Amino acid sequence: MNHLTTKLQTGLYFVATPIGSARDITLRALDVLASADVIAAEDTRSMRRLLEIHGVALGERPLIAYHDHSGAGARDKLMAHLAAGRSVAYASEAGTPLIADPGYDLSRAASEAGHLVTSAPGPSAVATALTLAGLPTDAFFFAGFLPNARKARVSALEALRDVPGTLVFYESPRRVAAMLGDAAQALGAGRAAAMCRELTKKFEEVRRGSLGELAGALDGQTVKGEVVVLIDRARGDGASEADIEAALRQALDSMSVRDASETVAKAFGGHKRKIYQMALALKTEN
Repeated sequence: MNHLTTKLQTGLYFVATPIGSARDITLRALDVLASADVIAAEDTRSMRRLLEIHGVALGERPLIAYHDHSGAGARDKLMAHLAAGRSVAYASEAGTPLIADPGYDLSRAASEAGHLVTSAPGPSAVATALTLAGLPTDAFFFAGFLPNARKARVSALEALRDVPGTLVFYESPRRVAAMLGDAAQALGAGRAAAMCRELTKKFEEVRRGSLGELAGALDGQTVKGEVVVLIDRARGDGASEADIEAALRQALDSMSVRDASETVAKAFGGHKRKIYQMALALKTEN
């Protein structure tokens, strides 16, 4: 297979790689990998396999490991290549770099040094899971990995209780049952959720239900593969009319009736038309 090998501008190119199916890589990502002067990867073995699958020759180009444990030394090497006028492509093991993956310190260092920093976008487990979970996607909060220790995990979940959007987590298959149980305790067993496993792979699975149902279904089961857990936002069943009115009054100080009602409806999960009528009445009072 032929890939575009025109000279790239000096700079750092973040390359999204498949989260499962090797065919999900983009043509632009392959062009960047074929053209870059230097390739850096979280896992050099995975990168070599990916290049071989797609017929991209590494040749004599450097392939440098850069991950959470490689430290400043590897970053300094990459910065030296940039300073020498070379193009550097960086890919984490799967998905988009920096999204719960290495790359932030490298991105910051390169941008602060005045180098071009750009991306060849593509696969992301967060976006893929959001499209499959059956939960609202108008607003979401990606929280990455929760703490391993149960007490810290419960505290982290409680801190996210009132976020007005779908919560998205990466989780270890060994801990997902315990995590769902803790989420049911911290956020309410009836809150809607989904567990997505092995996305884009042969045994892809999406389980949907309440937190209590999912925790019960997984209790004692052996789960394998990469896991994304999504949890619906808090709904307004327990919110009083006084709480909604107070939120509307605050929102109306800086928003139109329409924007204020939409914002409060998202936050409380209430009926949009009813909240709009409340906002309209409050605006008329003033």
